[in-house]
Amino acid sequence: MTDNNIIITKAKIADADMLLAFSRKTFFDSFAHLNTPENMEAYAANAFTLPRVQAELNNPDSHFYFAMLNGIITGYIKINIGAAQTDIQDSNTLEVERIYVSAEYHGKKIGHQLLDFAFKTAQDSGFKYVWLGVWEHNHKALSFYEKHGFKVFGSHPFMLGNDKQTDLLMKKEL
Repeated sequence: MTDNNIIITKAKIADADMLLAFSRKTFFDSFAHLNTPENMEAYAANAFTLPRVQAELNNPDSHFYFAMLNGIITGYIKINIGAAQTDIQDSNTLEVERIYVSAEYHGKKIGHQLLDFAFKTAQDSGFKYVWLGVWEHNHKALSFYEKHGFKVFGSHPFMLGNDKQTDLLMKKEL
């Protein structure tokens, strides 16, 4: 899929090292200034390992897609269906588990394109809605999702190291 020179391409198991490095970098860029280094590292020690990324890439109900610009990864999205979904395992839904854009590409509508890709994927599969979880203190992301038609419908705890945080669950009906 191409839009404004962005190419959205499915990540493969051979991309595991690149995906791991990009995932870790964008996560730390997004949240390190809002959390303690100890909690960030404790979370990363579990979430950002090569075996975990490889297992996620091998899961037939999880799909990673890179947003590429001139051969450079600018962002990525992870979508889950069926049993791979983290909270709701409804066969009529698609979860956006992760969506990140590298800081140097913020403002270039890459996140919009990745989210539109998720909507189209969900519609093409006949799903009823798309849902996601977002940290209650990530006001920029909350605003972004609200602009795309998402509404809060619940919450769940999220452990970042030993810090119990709250993710708001949001969904958009298709």
